[in-house]
Amino acid sequence: MKKILAICLFITTIMQAQELKTVTYKDGNQKLNGLVTSNSEKNLPAVLILPAWKGIDNEAKQAALDLQKNGYKAFIADIYGEGNIPKDNTEAAKIATQYKKDYKAYQHRIKLALEQLKKQGINIDKIAIIGYCFGGTGALESARADLPVVGVVSIHGGLFKDPTRTNNIIKTKILVENPADDKSVTKEDYNNLIKEMNDGKADWQIITYANSGHTFTNPESPEYNKIMADRAWKHTLLFLEEILK
Repeated sequence: MKKILAICLFITTIMQAQELKTVTYKDGNQKLNGLVTSNSEKNLPAVLILPAWKGIDNEAKQAALDLQKNGYKAFIADIYGEGNIPKDNTEAAKIATQYKKDYKAYQHRIKLALEQLKKQGINIDKIAIIGYCFGGTGALESARADLPVVGVVSIHGGLFKDPTRTNNIIKTKILVENPADDKSVTKEDYNNLIKEMNDGKADWQIITYANSGHTFTNPESPEYNKIMADRAWKHTLLFLEEILK
């Protein structure tokens, strides 16, 4: 059944791909290729999507299309850049780890994507960021960098932060969607994040999803849990509606 759902999602995403338009931008000499929804209304609330560790994937594309249907302009960031898209998990782990260690470079790439989103005629006072996996880590980094967004959603993101970094005031509202059986998140990571949010006097919430492994929201993953994935998406939309509409 999971394989059938994954195939259906893939076909649907391909059929709707024309609704997403490529936006090319640069970081120095590095070419970046983001994707933006085709809804042309002006002054819409907007969402920047940070994809998982293999770069822009079907889950990110489907999220953008779903956000469009819910009245948002959505932009999928290209963090790695043209020519740097990992071919497998080993390459993905290597490049994602580099950005996690050099968090300022990660924050910079997110900021560049955010600037491209702002050029789409959106309401610049109503922007949120959501991210999956590696992108979920990026969502938290966006809050730490005090980027000009009103809220972030970390969806099965990495919660680790180098303990040598200080905990600062966090103005951005934060929703963390955490799978209960995520082996990549330790209890220490979880507790440290709560301490960071409290130290930062943040408006934060963590929702934990039972019987869910790391990639529980991705229909193409063997860890996909449709019930919990659907709940998580409803929670995401509820959060976005609260802060953007």
